[in-house]
Amino acid sequence: MSALEFPKAPSDKKVLEEGTVLSPRFDAGGLVTVVVTDAEDGMLLMVAHMNAKALALTLETGIAHYWSRSRDALWKKGETSGNVQQVVEMLTDCDQDAIWLRVKVLGHEATCHTGRRSCFYRTVGLSDGKGTLANDGSKPLFDAEKTYRKPKTPSV
Repeated sequence: MSALEFPKAPSDKKVLEEGTVLSPRFDAGGLVTVVVTDAEDGMLLMVAHMNAKALALTLETGIAHYWSRSRDALWKKGETSGNVQQVVEMLTDCDQDAIWLRVKVLGHEATCHTGRRSCFYRTVGLSDGKGTLANDGSKPLFDAEKTYRKPKTPSV
């Protein structure tokens, strides 16, 4: 697959923060946090994770790839739903332990597996000392149950 490798993050803070070499600081699980926003209007779409292979594939193809912690697998965003994320710009923070992707979403322009444009569709409040959630009014842009339905295996 990918031949791109990343050097170990330099111990010299100045080189890490001001240098010109991408050397992401992956966590103990080999992941770096990725914040994803719409390149056109800046809407926060999702937060995900990349391992070195996902990051390399994203850089090489211009299409966002992630590491799914729940599936324990590499994941090309939009492979099933058609809502591919075309990277417009990739930025890293000062100490290279987080990445920001500015993307154009192709397809239904939905990012969330619930069918919504953004994974951030609920507001958090407080009532009687407990955290509460309320939908922000956004509606699914596609039928997630149909899109992600797994074919039934025939019984033998």
